[in-house]
Amino acid sequence: MNEDGDVMQTEINSAPRRSSPRGSNARRMARGFTLVELMVVVAIVAILASIALPSYQDSIRKSRRGQAKADLVELAQGLERFRSVNNTYAGYALPFAVSPRTGTAHYNIAVAGLGATTFSLSAAPAGGQVNDTCGTLTLIQTGQKSSSSGTVNECW
Repeated sequence: MNEDGDVMQTEINSAPRRSSPRGSNARRMARGFTLVELMVVVAIVAILASIALPSYQDSIRKSRRGQAKADLVELAQGLERFRSVNNTYAGYALPFAVSPRTGTAHYNIAVAGLGATTFSLSAAPAGGQVNDTCGTLTLIQTGQKSSSSGTVNECW
């Protein structure tokens, strides 16, 4: 303040102005991603997909196999009901020959060895299910389960 009570303005000599934090860096960042950043993201997505896709496909195969096993057990129950009435398995007609019953068939179901006291149900993989590690699933009248290429513990 001066003698009159007015506020005095003083000039401050300062260094030349620097660019603000929003200067060139902000403009560069506003343009988008660099090619290297984009390639890193693409590589990460590709790695995750290469891990997730086979796992997903294996889960799908297992669920289709589960449906086929349920269908075989259901048919075996139908055969047992037929035998309790007719005293033989002979003459039983399969109510369905594919699993699942609607949509795309992933297993072809067949019955063999129908006799007075024996039967053998099998579910052979079809379509994309051919790559399943268990192969053909089999169920006989005693309840014994088997598969053509996997262990019973893995497949049943």
